[in-house]
Amino acid sequence: MHGSGTPSPWIVRFAPLVRAAGSMLDLACGGGRHGRLFLENGHPVTFLDRNLSGMADLRGDDRAELIEADIENGPWPLTGRQFAGIVVTNYLWRPLFPQIAAALSPGGVLIYETFMQGNERFGKPSNPNFLLAPDELLDWCRAAGLTMRAFEQGEEANAVRQRICAVRPA
Repeated sequence: MHGSGTPSPWIVRFAPLVRAAGSMLDLACGGGRHGRLFLENGHPVTFLDRNLSGMADLRGDDRAELIEADIENGPWPLTGRQFAGIVVTNYLWRPLFPQIAAALSPGGVLIYETFMQGNERFGKPSNPNFLLAPDELLDWCRAAGLTMRAFEQGEEANAVRQRICAVRPA
């Protein structure tokens, strides 16, 4: 759906909700397409992934913090830190849900988009461990005390996705 360097329309749509110059976390950032969008809009960004080889051009940029860590098999590297915004796309590791919620500051915005059940018809991911159940992001955000701004789920031309934008009450 989205080219490697093109930000998701869902992320672009809700990016303005993050307070001006507020710190951002691009979780499981890959090549950093969404964090780069926030950098361009004046936000300091923490890029977190197990492989940051595609981020070499940002080394030395004071606004970009690069953290290479295996967050599925190692410790959460951001304990005690909070962000004005967190963006997660095409990634699901349910054991991190509590850490993601805890890392969102009061008034902070979570923008999350990934695959859900039914996507196996289109290819990868097809493992049920990496596919959300219907309403799963909605239920998790409600349980975490977040306020919904928008929620979508369903089949697209080449994928089945779920998306949410939620805010931690101030």
